[in-house]
Amino acid sequence: MNSTDVFVIGGGPAGLAAAIAARQRGLRVVVADGARPPIDKACGEALMPDAITALEGLGVTIPAAEACRLRGVRFLGSGLSAEAAFPGSDPGLSIRRTALHRILIERAEGLGVDLLWQSAVTGIASQEVRLGKRTIRARWIIGADGVNSRVRRWANLDAQSRTNLRYAFRRHYRVPPWTDRMEIYWGEHVQGYATAVSSEQVCVAVASHNPELRLEESLRALPELNSRLRGAETASTERGASSANRELRRVWRGNVALIGDASGTVDAITGEGLGLSFSQAAVLASCLSSGNLAGYQEAHRRLARRPLLMARLMLALDGRPKLQRRILQIFRKRPEIFRRMLALHIGTISPFHLALDGLALGWGLLTA
Repeated sequence: MNSTDVFVIGGGPAGLAAAIAARQRGLRVVVADGARPPIDKACGEALMPDAITALEGLGVTIPAAEACRLRGVRFLGSGLSAEAAFPGSDPGLSIRRTALHRILIERAEGLGVDLLWQSAVTGIASQEVRLGKRTIRARWIIGADGVNSRVRRWANLDAQSRTNLRYAFRRHYRVPPWTDRMEIYWGEHVQGYATAVSSEQVCVAVASHNPELRLEESLRALPELNSRLRGAETASTERGASSANRELRRVWRGNVALIGDASGTVDAITGEGLGLSFSQAAVLASCLSSGNLAGYQEAHRRLARRPLLMARLMLALDGRPKLQRRILQIFRKRPEIFRRMLALHIGTISPFHLALDGLALGWGLLTA
């Protein structure tokens, strides 16, 4: 194999989604990654309902035995809690990152994608990808190589509009799940996340602006979550990653396009990173098929707009315990506001409703 239509650099979920979508359009696709699957990453392992819909568009179905259903979101902090169910009948899912990666690999292989594992890409040229001494010609080159993307640097796409960096750590605990919600725990300067990933394991993640704050220390600042895990056996090692709202000025140049974390990120607090990648893949494949990447830039910006907005709104509570408590009081008193905020989060209502609920929130802050 000396040439292909599409060469995807990076074989994580975003790269595999791009490869699957391109194959669905009839393009020849090669994926290369220096790692050996399955590839793991520190993440909350929750997929929102819109992410499941995007996966279905790629022909990917997650078997019931591989995942746990998520019925909604619960906020906890300052001794208070508030929750809302996902609108409609479609749940979210939580699944081990390694299991999701395997399922995506199987779908890509079934479509005829050429997968080159333990094959590090060493450079790109106009229509060439270099793997050591080997060169493969490609009409299109897709960078799906993560936050520290080399493809982004090689294509001179590294200019960022803004970055707000946080640090996240994840571990699994052997404990029977206590909820079918994605739980977000609010501390003064840290957030915790808990989702069931099997009948006997819960995925726990924490995030803060402090690069020195590890999971065990963070849990002491989250007493509700810490009490749930007291005495539980750990089922995985602690794994860390950065988390940020990061926007790029451009996500394509010439015949090179970026996808997933390589193309910008939304903070992990939204749970939308993977879903955003899956939606980007469908749009990118359409642009590749038409032979014109120009439309990808605006579509990419449009897809990121809602998750970025929700991340900023949620992070406005960070470091403000009094505001956190008042918001939770409002959500308990006016649960319909929380339900509509969640519906906006997953894209089932328009931002117009946010303005109306913003007025209600403002009044609630004055009267709570």
